[in-house]
Amino acid sequence: MKICIFGAGAIGGMMGVQLARAGADVSFIARGAHLAAMREHGARLLMDGEEYVADVRCTSDPRELGVQDVVIITLKAHSVAGVIDAMQPLIGEHTAIVTGTNGIPYWYFYRHGGRFEGTRLESIDPDGSQWNRLGPERAIGCVLYPAAEIAAPGVIRHVYGKKFPIGEPSGEPTQRIAQLHEIMQAAGFDAPIRENIRDEIWLKLWGNLCFNPISALTHGTLDVITSDPATRNVSRTMMLEAKHIAEKFGVHFRVDVERRIDGAGAVGAHKTSTLVDLENRRPMEIDPLLTVVQEMGVLVGEPTPTIDVVLALVKQRERMALMAA
Repeated sequence: MKICIFGAGAIGGMMGVQLARAGADVSFIARGAHLAAMREHGARLLMDGEEYVADVRCTSDPRELGVQDVVIITLKAHSVAGVIDAMQPLIGEHTAIVTGTNGIPYWYFYRHGGRFEGTRLESIDPDGSQWNRLGPERAIGCVLYPAAEIAAPGVIRHVYGKKFPIGEPSGEPTQRIAQLHEIMQAAGFDAPIRENIRDEIWLKLWGNLCFNPISALTHGTLDVITSDPATRNVSRTMMLEAKHIAEKFGVHFRVDVERRIDGAGAVGAHKTSTLVDLENRRPMEIDPLLTVVQEMGVLVGEPTPTIDVVLALVKQRERMALMAA
């Protein structure tokens, strides 16, 4: 199986090294010093007290790689639209595109059923380029629960977790989802096939939509946000607003709000990716985590007063940070 990791940073790099060790023909799209180091020394993964090195093909130019069986997108969600042209040489008639990005994916209403079937979300795909050029029919959902970091250029350190639930937008048990499950399990990951991957997407988003922007506004780590009564209450209120929206689209949450907050707190003094982006003066993931929930609320007539306030504040925070960069 030919698998290209598009955005082979920390999580993508971890996935790629393990998939290569499991026998997949893996290639990386990366950039900068990280790319240069992996080209020279291989991709190094520190995990479970061991160091693993995978000699995978690494490039910044997808044209060097040709058509793939699977393209796993592990970029920040707001970066995807800008690389659709670059992805085209990787995509053939039968290529599957695994969306390993945070938040609501572009294909969300493909094979969704009901009155929202085929709806396209302006906040995450404003010109329709993802829907039209990547194609919802190619999409496989994947939720990234683990955490990893780039310890040094070319060196990826696994922090916690190995769970990557996957699923077809239709929920069907297709051959391609079975093959993806098999190779990911062989790579040492827990990759359960979900009949409704949207439930899993919302379960992760449920935390991201509150903890990530609150961390950018307060510089608090997960343990602080979830244990402080004030920020815990803001998180709870945002999550309940989102829950009312999601349930109108048929989403089922298998845990309650308090358990979800406690689960995030148990991770400890962890900085969210949004806070890390802010500290490094990079654009933050806002639209796929917050604006899209606001948009979906409008679709079903559900108000989002707390989400609206936090969204306005974090967008202003991003603008000020980028101006100062």
